[in-house]
Amino acid sequence: MEFNLTPLAQASSSTEPQSEKVLILGAGPAGLAAALYAARAELSPLVLTGLSIGGQAAATHLIENYPGFPEGIGGAELGEQFRLQAERFGARFDFDTAPRVALSQRPFRVYTYDREFHAETLILATGASPNHLNIPGEKALTGKGVSYCGTCDGWFFKGKRVAVVGGGDSAIEEAIFLTRYAETVTIIHRRDALRAGAILQNRARQNPKINFIWDAVVTAAEGQGALANLKLRNVKTNAESNFTTDGLFIFIGNTPNTDMFRGQLDMDDKGYVVTNARMETNLPGVYAAGEVTDSVFRQVITSAGMGAAATIQAIRALLQLASAKKGQRCSVEIVEDRPPAP
Repeated sequence: MEFNLTPLAQASSSTEPQSEKVLILGAGPAGLAAALYAARAELSPLVLTGLSIGGQAAATHLIENYPGFPEGIGGAELGEQFRLQAERFGARFDFDTAPRVALSQRPFRVYTYDREFHAETLILATGASPNHLNIPGEKALTGKGVSYCGTCDGWFFKGKRVAVVGGGDSAIEEAIFLTRYAETVTIIHRRDALRAGAILQNRARQNPKINFIWDAVVTAAEGQGALANLKLRNVKTNAESNFTTDGLFIFIGNTPNTDMFRGQLDMDDKGYVVTNARMETNLPGVYAAGEVTDSVFRQVITSAGMGAAATIQAIRALLQLASAKKGQRCSVEIVEDRPPAP
């Protein structure tokens, strides 16, 4: 579906607040898809990318479950392809970070460290960050044996030994999933009982590939160029041990990047922005898409779909806003991306 919408405002000079019709915060799959749809509507959206393009997916060595790439595609490369496609239609990208927003009035205020933006429409795609163990070697070996997504990376551990850290539903679900590929999956949990639901626990215990190490925490990840060993400590006895493994999957939760929106938007008890099915927040003109609002699926394809949906709804709202302004005329052309009915 394609929309063509006449501009509502022009950007201000660099010494004044910069006005934007559509401002997108974040450049993961949701933000990039939002940029593409807004650009195809000739809205010239501006994306404040933060420090990188592609979101969490950019850290994945090979993505094989995104349609259109039968041989798979690197996460960073996919993000770059998203960016290039959006740029082709007029999206603009600014490698800047916005640590503060003011949403009490429209246009909305967005502040970087040295600039101010005024946005008629704001699409939040700031994503979520996986909780880390914060142990020596974890950062250096991420993508080299250390992972936060079994669905993304499980295939690379065919016939290998992997460890899963965590005891909740996500950890056990991913551990069960990883048995499709790995020779053995060892769940390392700091307690002597899992927190996951009873059905998941039973499935894990009945799976011959799954083993358990109880009352233990991982204190270091080791390896030269690839993960080879974990340092463990028993939380009851303080005894230390080594555990040889090819992979370490960490599932101790995600934290949505929503601190800047607290007190301004409705959020759930985990900090995820609450939206309706149209990606609308409790504030008209503010939309949220991707992992900033999705605590369930957390996939590239679902995040991209949310970004597209948020922009389609934003375009409709901009049309209504433009038609309400005296003396301004707005036209829209809708072109379906499908052949006409016979």
